[in-house]
Amino acid sequence: MESPDPSSSAPVLLNIGGKKYATTAETLTQREPGSMLAAMFSGRHTLPRHPTTGAVFVDRDGKHFRHILNWLRDGDIPVLSESEYQQLLREAEYYQLLGLADYITEKLSWKKGDGTLETELTRKDVIKCIQAQKTRFRGVNLSGLDLSKLDLSEVDFSYACIEKTNFSSANLHKAKFKLVEAACSSFEHANLHECELTGANLKEAVLDRANVQSANLQDACLTGCSFIETDLRSAHLQSANLMGADLNGANLEGANLKGAKLTGTNLQGANLQRAYLREVDLRETDLTGAKLGGANLLGTIR
Repeated sequence: MESPDPSSSAPVLLNIGGKKYATTAETLTQREPGSMLAAMFSGRHTLPRHPTTGAVFVDRDGKHFRHILNWLRDGDIPVLSESEYQQLLREAEYYQLLGLADYITEKLSWKKGDGTLETELTRKDVIKCIQAQKTRFRGVNLSGLDLSKLDLSEVDFSYACIEKTNFSSANLHKAKFKLVEAACSSFEHANLHECELTGANLKEAVLDRANVQSANLQDACLTGCSFIETDLRSAHLQSANLMGADLNGANLEGANLKGAKLTGTNLQGANLQRAYLREVDLRETDLTGAKLGGANLLGTIR
């Protein structure tokens, strides 16, 4: 039997060490096209299947395969213990999922057994590092540091722990903050233009009067954040959690908020002209004085 076309959404049944899973060839091939799973279900190979169920058998421990599927579907996995991360890393390496392996390695680089974190660098260390090209602080713990007013443009902070870190007035143009832990950090007046912040945890962070224009905040946790008079024009906020956030006077012109959570959000005086607000519940949102001209409200509850 031939493997399904990778663009197909038809169900694919898997038997991983006795555990049954159902997914699609698209899920198995799109996020990590160089992996063993992508090669198996690329359509180039004939795979042995169970004669009755049609399931493909893989002789591996099936316990953590659900995390692998969630990674391939959403690009994320839940917080795990250090031993569970190590077990999942072995599976990621077996399936040649380099992106997942890199993610786990970065998590393990700062995860401590007792849950406490110690800052690894000083402000002076950071200044020395950013003088070099292609600066990366992936997975590094910089919590509590004062990095205000520094030029940190295009720096890669992905997976880093930057809780209660001061980035006020810093230049963070095109910096990468994918899946960072940045609760209670300050980005006031910072330049976050075109930054990558997908899946970032910015709970109760302060971004007042920051330039967040065209930044990618999809799936980010922005609960309780302060965005007072923040420039969020053309920002990508799909499925972001903005519950309880303060966007008083924020400029969201042309921003994409499809599926965003806005319960209890303050949007007084905000500019939402030409914003994409499909599938958003605005019933408990304060829109006093907000501008909604040209906004796409199809499927929105008001």
